[in-house]
Amino acid sequence: MKFKHQPKIATKRLVLREIVESHFDNLIDIFMSEEVKKTFMLPDFSVKEEALKLARRFRDLSSDYNRFVYGICLDNRLIGFVNDVFIGKNEVELGYVIHPSFKNKGFATETLSACIDLIFQSGFKTVKAGAFEENFASQRVMQKCGMTLTGEEEQIEYRGEIHRCVYYQKRQT
Repeated sequence: MKFKHQPKIATKRLVLREIVESHFDNLIDIFMSEEVKKTFMLPDFSVKEEALKLARRFRDLSSDYNRFVYGICLDNRLIGFVNDVFIGKNEVELGYVIHPSFKNKGFATETLSACIDLIFQSGFKTVKAGAFEENFASQRVMQKCGMTLTGEEEQIEYRGEIHRCVYYQKRQT
């Protein structure tokens, strides 16, 4: 199954779009944010040049119509991203990040809701997302978007600690 890929997805306040080179500085800030790295699994970059490689990879993935990767922009400034973690025959698992200075403003909920709608319009039946058990904010975002716990859990070693990851999903009705 393929996405009905849109070059841009407009929400009430945001534009989800392909990542371009002018977004790299903001994207690298996100990749190197200690707060982000607590809850979103990223490499531990020691220098900006290492993060630039991942920014280029995200740019390339966001222009691949077989992938679901978008930059989240507010007034033309990249404030986060959403990406596919897994694409199956009838389901998509997503990951998403909002820069810490833009948290608690509803941007993640607005983004995830728009993504769920587009994925369902593309014919997929289930959207999933996971979060570390201690990441209550992300779990709340998923709940606000109508996602419910699946009962699936896994233990993930990340940065020398074991985290319990819980999964949520929404099925098309």
